[in-house]
Amino acid sequence: MKKVLKFIGLGLAAVFFVAICAAAYVQVRGIPSYDKPQVAAQHIAVTPVRLAQGQKIVSAMCADCHLDRSTGALSGKLMNDLPPEFGRLYSANITQDKANGIGTWTDEEIVGLLRTGIGRDGRFRIVMPNFVHMSDEDVASVVAFLRSNDRLVAANATPTHAQEPSFLAKTLVHTVMKPTPMPTSAVVAPPATDAVAYGRYLVLGRYKCYDCHSKDFKTNNALEPEKSEGYLGGGTHMLTPEGTDIVTRNITADPETGIGDWTEAQFVEAVRFGQSPNGPLKLPMPKFTLMDETEAKAIYAYLRTLPVIKNATPEDGGGAVAAR
Repeated sequence: MKKVLKFIGLGLAAVFFVAICAAAYVQVRGIPSYDKPQVAAQHIAVTPVRLAQGQKIVSAMCADCHLDRSTGALSGKLMNDLPPEFGRLYSANITQDKANGIGTWTDEEIVGLLRTGIGRDGRFRIVMPNFVHMSDEDVASVVAFLRSNDRLVAANATPTHAQEPSFLAKTLVHTVMKPTPMPTSAVVAPPATDAVAYGRYLVLGRYKCYDCHSKDFKTNNALEPEKSEGYLGGGTHMLTPEGTDIVTRNITADPETGIGDWTEAQFVEAVRFGQSPNGPLKLPMPKFTLMDETEAKAIYAYLRTLPVIKNATPEDGGGAVAAR
C-alpha cells in the first residue's frame, strides 16, 4: 500500500512539475509568432464597386475596434469593450501611414492577415476576427478600401500600442485561439437570390455574427462556426464603452428567449437601425447602418432554419442570464 501511495505521490508531483513548466513557458513566450502566410500573388484593382463594398465591410467589421474617435481614423486604440480577464489589448493602426500603419504592406500581406490573423512579421493578432470564410471578392474589396483616399484610412502617425495580455489570454492563444489556414481554393459567396445560403454566408463569412452571438469567444469554432458551442444562442459577455457588462442576445428562432416572435421587418429594423421590438439595442449594436435590406432579410431567412436554442438573455427581456 505504501508503494502505491508513493507512486501516486510521485505521479502527482510529476504532473504538477509539468504544469508549472508549461505555465512558465506560456508566460515567458507570450503571444506566439508563426511563419508568414504564403499568399498567391495578388493584383487587386480598385474599382468603384469594390470601394463601396469595402467601405461597408470595414465600417461594420473594422471600425469598432480600430477607429480612434480622437483622430477620426483607423489608427488603433485600447479595446475597452473586451472582458478584463483578457488583459489590456490594443487594436493596430491600419491607416496608410508607412511607419506606424500598413502603408508599406503589400496586397498579399494584407490578405494573409485577414485570412489567418498573422501579420507580415509573423505575429499573431490576438482577438482579431479571422476572415477565413469571407469571399475572395469581399476580401479584395476590403483591401481596395484600405488603399483609398477615405479619411478613415488616410495616413496617421499614431504608434500602435504594445499588447498587455493576461496569463489567460496567453494560455488561450497557445491552446484554443489559433491562426486559421489560408483557403486552399477559391471562396465565392452564394448569389443573393438564394436567401438562406446567402444569409449563411453573411453570418459566417462577411459579418461573422456567430462570433459574438454564440455562447463564448473561447469556445467558438473558427473553421466550422456552426459547431461553436451554443451557436447563435447568445450568452457571450461583453462590455459597453462605459464598462457595463452586456450579454449577447439569443438570435435563434425561439419565440420565448430568442427572436422567434420577431417579424422580418422588425429584424431588418433592428440590424440596420438598432431599433428592436423591445427598444433600442445596446452597444456594440447597432453597427450595420450600411447593410442593405437584401442582406438583412437573407440573415433573417437563414436564422429561421437553425435549431432553436432556449437561452434567455437580458437584452431580450429574459430573466435568466447565461453563465460566464
